[in-house]
Formats: sequence, C-alpha cells, structure tokens
Amino acid sequence: MPQIIEFHKDKFTISTDPSRLDMDAICGFLTRAYWASSRPRAYTERAIEHSLVFGLYDGDRQIGLARVVSDYAVFAYLCDVFIHEQYRGQDLGKWLIQTVMEHPELKGVRRWLLVTNDAHGLYQQYGFEPIQNPERWMQNFKPFRPED
Repeated sequence: MPQIIEFHKDKFTISTDPSRLDMDAICGFLTRAYWASSRPRAYTERAIEHSLVFGLYDGDRQIGLARVVSDYAVFAYLCDVFIHEQYRGQDLGKWLIQTVMEHPELKGVRRWLLVTNDAHGLYQQYGFEPIQNPERWMQNFKPFRPED
C-alpha cells in the first residue's frame, strides 16, 4: 500500500488518503464525463478501491480527482482525471497531474498510458505523446451491460 501523501497550495489540498474521498461527488462528476457517463457506480467504487487515487479538495469539498492503476515499476494507467467545472481555469489540473507524476512511488514507472479526447496539450506538458507503433497494441473491450 503506497504511503498517504498530502500537498497544499493556497486553500487547496491534494491527498491520497482514501478516507477523504467523497464517492457521491466523484460519481456525480463522472456521470457528466464523456468517458464514464454510463459506468455503474459499483464499478467506480471497485476501481477506486484498487487504485492509487489523488483527491483534490477545497477545504473538505472534493473538487477533483486523478486515479492511477499501476504495478509501481513497469506500468501505470492514468484515468478518471477531473476538475469540477466551477474550479477550472485555475491551473489545478496542472498541479494535480504534476503531483501524480512526482509521487515518490510512481517516479520510476517505465510506461504511462492514458486516454483523452480533448486534453492532449495538458498531458504533453508532462511527457505524454501518441503511442508509438499503435498497430502492436490490442484491447479486449466489454461495454457495461444493463444488469451491471
């Protein structure tokens, strides 16, 4: 289990403490996100339970999130990154991604992946680039079923 870390900037905090996560706020945002709008809450809860999660807070209010799935050596997948609409334009997304990338247990990870429709410019600032040799990559994608 990675150590819990907290960083402070003005009135904001980024924390990896799972006890601080507000699942109602997280799931509420994800229902408005293009990548997760159809994801059942139980899947989000299970995914968070098995990930390193960086919560972004204004006081006690959850206003952002970044989730990392990793083996802490070779591979990390950055996902479910969001900043609440009311807090955008304050460079909080940059601070969140920088904090993720500088986490002591993730610094040495060899390969990072993420998927985005519209935030390429943000992630390029932190070394992300299009996949080389995409023809080598494969996926096994299973849409959520109504009974999920």
